[in-house]
Amino acid sequence: MIRFHFDESVRTAIAVGLRSHGIDVTTTVEADLIGASDDEQITYALGEARVIVTHDHDFLALAAGGIEHPGVCYCHQQKYSIGELLRALLLVNECCTQGELLSHVEFL
Repeated sequence: MIRFHFDESVRTAIAVGLRSHGIDVTTTVEADLIGASDDEQITYALGEARVIVTHDHDFLALAAGGIEHPGVCYCHQQKYSIGELLRALLLVNECCTQGELLSHVEFL
């Protein structure tokens, strides 16, 4: 099962939905990372072995720069409703492993 970390761009309702399916999720607020840099978010997620879920395209540039990261699930903010993004993340959890996502960007 994949463990996720939501940066502050992702709505908390999606974390609640994933948790209702037994999936381990942390949010930026819960991790006391409000206002933290993207690098700090990545450092936290690496240390906790959590795939970052974000709408922030800055993470794409960091990943493309070759830095080590725990995996990024990226989705443009207006692409999906809350329910659609929840279903997309449930599918990622079903079809992928934590190891497969290491240093990988999954475009949702």
